[in-house]
Amino acid sequence: MEEVSVNGVNSEQAIEGQGCETFLEIDDERADLDIQNDIPDGRKEFVEPAVGMEFESYEDAYNYYSCYAKEMGFRVRVKNSWFKRNSKEKYGAVLCCSSQGFKRIKEVNRLRKETRTGCPAMLRMRIVDSKRWRVVEVTLEHNHLLGSKICKAVKKMGTGSKRKLQSSSDSEVRTVKLYRALVIDAGVNGNSNITVRESRSSSDHSDQLSLKKGDAQAIYNYLCRMQLTNPNFFYLMDLNDNGCIRNFFWVDARSRAASGYFCDVIFLDNTFLSNKYEIPLVAFVGTNHHGQPVLLGCGLLSGETTGYYTWLFKAWLTCTSGHHPHTIISDRCKILQSAVAEVFPKSLHRFSLSHIMRKVPEKLGGLRNYDAIRKALCKAVYEALKPFDFEAAWGFMIQHFGIADHEWLRALYEDRSQWAPVYLKDTTFAGMATARPGETLNAFFDKYVHKQTPLKEFLDKYELALQKKHKEEVLADIDSRNSNPELKTRCSFELQLSTVYTREVFKRFQLEVEEMYSCFSTTQLHVEGPVVIFLVKERVMGEANRREIRDFEVLYNRAAAEVRCICSCFNFYGYLCRHALCVLNFNGVEEIPLKYILPRWKKDYKRLHIPEQGSGNAVATEGIQWFSQLYRSALQVVEEGVISLEHYKVALQAFEESLHRVHNVEHKIE
Repeated sequence: MEEVSVNGVNSEQAIEGQGCETFLEIDDERADLDIQNDIPDGRKEFVEPAVGMEFESYEDAYNYYSCYAKEMGFRVRVKNSWFKRNSKEKYGAVLCCSSQGFKRIKEVNRLRKETRTGCPAMLRMRIVDSKRWRVVEVTLEHNHLLGSKICKAVKKMGTGSKRKLQSSSDSEVRTVKLYRALVIDAGVNGNSNITVRESRSSSDHSDQLSLKKGDAQAIYNYLCRMQLTNPNFFYLMDLNDNGCIRNFFWVDARSRAASGYFCDVIFLDNTFLSNKYEIPLVAFVGTNHHGQPVLLGCGLLSGETTGYYTWLFKAWLTCTSGHHPHTIISDRCKILQSAVAEVFPKSLHRFSLSHIMRKVPEKLGGLRNYDAIRKALCKAVYEALKPFDFEAAWGFMIQHFGIADHEWLRALYEDRSQWAPVYLKDTTFAGMATARPGETLNAFFDKYVHKQTPLKEFLDKYELALQKKHKEEVLADIDSRNSNPELKTRCSFELQLSTVYTREVFKRFQLEVEEMYSCFSTTQLHVEGPVVIFLVKERVMGEANRREIRDFEVLYNRAAAEVRCICSCFNFYGYLCRHALCVLNFNGVEEIPLKYILPRWKKDYKRLHIPEQGSGNAVATEGIQWFSQLYRSALQVVEEGVISLEHYKVALQAFEESLHRVHNVEHKIE
């Protein structure tokens, strides 16, 4: 793979950057070559309609069938549509070949020849519980000759939901965009597996990014702008044999600085790539000292392959000087799993529980007794405290509802050690665990990108998104340092951490302190040397708002100042739970041991913490390390300097004095 790097060193092949010229040596003619998306002769571009395909909206389904028809050489019309009573909401439709049926006698215009042949080709679809449009019946055969590819524009959509399809003569796009669908529920039980997406991805990937006209120039302009305004900006490019962009990775200066603080736990967000958005984006996301999502890097990939993901992860490692995260969270995907295992062998790879639970309506929505199955699944996932409890609850669900042969559930159970909370209690998540009902990991650019957002628009929104996120962090910093949170109890633990934690993290911990009062009994169960096991009983809200009593075992070692609850709140969220606090209180402990006060949640964390320089990258030079460290230190002063006018004056004076002293060093050397 040929790669180009700027402001960094490529671990495979280092090519020194010379300003903006290092990025593509292209002119307008070359740019047109780079963006072409021609399909080789004989290659079938559009997937045939099939029962079980699902689409995000009616418009997506209609556009898909129109694209398929255009490729095959026929036109589409809407035969029937069904709407909910007293509502304009559509819930079903039949799309057919324009030659379907015959005109009524009174409709026949004597001046125009009858063109319909009673063609049986059709596609019937309806909306399902997952709010997607599912294909329920398909007929592919036509009873007439199909014409050449049709270039006429397809059905016009209403304002606000229009999907523009460009003709084959359009020089900007050589092929019409296909709204691809995932085939699910093909069998009686809706059996499908993770391998469906993998098999599709392996055949769909390209050897270059699918860029529209002007996208290459937009990337070039963006990189030039970053070179001028963002001194610590980093990027790597993977070029194919023809010199076209295959994969692209970049990190802006602020994200690069954040990586030094918050890359212990990262979320690999491939939402836009796996769902076939216009932008094949993969984002590295962490969480900052306020519990806010923070961007640590971005990449554009030509497709979902192990090789492309491996290249992206190595690029990120190059940028972070070889620093391996402690925990990596991602979508449940075998391709990602292979790439992570190759590049991050020291990291713990876990699947995002929120992504799995989000797919439950799609995967199980067609089953009889779906609501009861979903409730039983949630009970097994969120309420099990021991592996035995989880396996017993899962087994009951499978047997009771007769779904032992459901392929998705079977594969999910086989992977349980990488996503079910009961098996992950020794994994550090830094608040990104989503181990409670309703918790989610959302895409970092969720409110800035939709399926048809073009790359040129995204590059503008990228900077806006980062500016907004940074502003939120600065305001949270100011709020945490300049205001004292209101205490709600007389508990010494609450008072202790009210001056330590950032405001948002303290609120989360404060809730645990308040809920100590729902724990009405703390008793000693077992003693083994210095270790004592306690049983804490808690009243919790159960089904139908009924109060239930649950038992939590807590291990306590006074000599080692260790306390550990079976709910593992500390590893999941980074602070002690109500049950552990009850045991400490029961034993007369008035302050939380320092080992349970994570530095990453402290108000002054970014001021006191000096990011470690990774030693895994042997190619990294001293100059690069010096630059990175100086930039991080200067950025700290900048962030402190915007708090108030007085802070600004002091910071500015400090910079001027520092520059003067550095110049004096040069004069002494001379």
